[in-house]
Amino acid sequence: MIFVSNEGITDPRINLAIETYLVQKMPLEEPILLFYINEPSIIIGRNQNTIEEINKDYVEEKGIHVVRRLSGGGAVYHDEGNLNFSFITPDDGDSFRNFKKVTQPIVDALHDMGIEGAELKGRNDLVIDDKKFSGNAMYATNGRMFAHGTLMFDSDVNEVVNALKVRKDKIESKGIKSIRSRVTNIKPYLADDHQHMSTKDFRQEILLKIFETDNIDDINVYKLTDEDWKEINDISDDLYRNWDWNYGRSPEFDIVRRKRFSIGSIEAKMNVTHGEIRDIRIYGDFFGLGDIKDVEETLTGVKYDRDAIAAVVRHIDVKKYFGNIEAEDLVDLLY
Repeated sequence: MIFVSNEGITDPRINLAIETYLVQKMPLEEPILLFYINEPSIIIGRNQNTIEEINKDYVEEKGIHVVRRLSGGGAVYHDEGNLNFSFITPDDGDSFRNFKKVTQPIVDALHDMGIEGAELKGRNDLVIDDKKFSGNAMYATNGRMFAHGTLMFDSDVNEVVNALKVRKDKIESKGIKSIRSRVTNIKPYLADDHQHMSTKDFRQEILLKIFETDNIDDINVYKLTDEDWKEINDISDDLYRNWDWNYGRSPEFDIVRRKRFSIGSIEAKMNVTHGEIRDIRIYGDFFGLGDIKDVEETLTGVKYDRDAIAAVVRHIDVKKYFGNIEAEDLVDLLY
């Protein structure tokens, strides 16, 4: 495994660009590990409607970055008490959506640090005592993928609550009363002699555990070159500094259909004119392969009739784009 240093950068628009560069363009002779710590930011899942996920006035008042990532899943809050990790690997056809496999190195590292209660629970969360400290997501492209996640080490939980909106159906589906009741930081679970650790100290400790060494000099580190940085900055400008990518335009729709499945929530917003779907946008925190625009384009122009929709949906690889649901589930959602 190779560790890529992000040079201590805390701007999420650069850190996500580094990750994108590594998965899309970096030669991949062996797996790559990237760590980054972001200044206050909300990182939006690829298929989410940004405005519906954030407390816009609060975010703007506090100058919190809002950046859309490539992977699916839900919105997460980052600050300098949060460590983010990303494993970039070949897509072996057996790892996408297999969160147990890709989070095991992190869980093992935490166990080695004495946090025996750390475990994967549900679809993609790491928890201690049933309290979430890590959300995880994945993205695959051209035979490569990354699996990345958050590690709340000493994050400001109040800011998580203030900056994000959480839908009522998500709270009810998890049987919880509030964000505060279901999230935790890792730091309180460390032994007393580790309570002095900063997030950067924690990053180094996790790094050593993953590479199974006590000596930082034993770690195989790749230093990004000037040429790498040029491409990273181009990606940042094209995507992560781009308002259209981060927010997107969400016109008014006359039909809104939403349902929560085991794979996450899916929401379809449609404009139907003269009995035909003239415009459709699909949002959600599901983990899909491919671009959801493919599905939207396939449904545009279809008669808004159950049989007509079902006939088109039969030709969509529903599991590829959404996860483990059936074609009939998508038809039920849309009509």
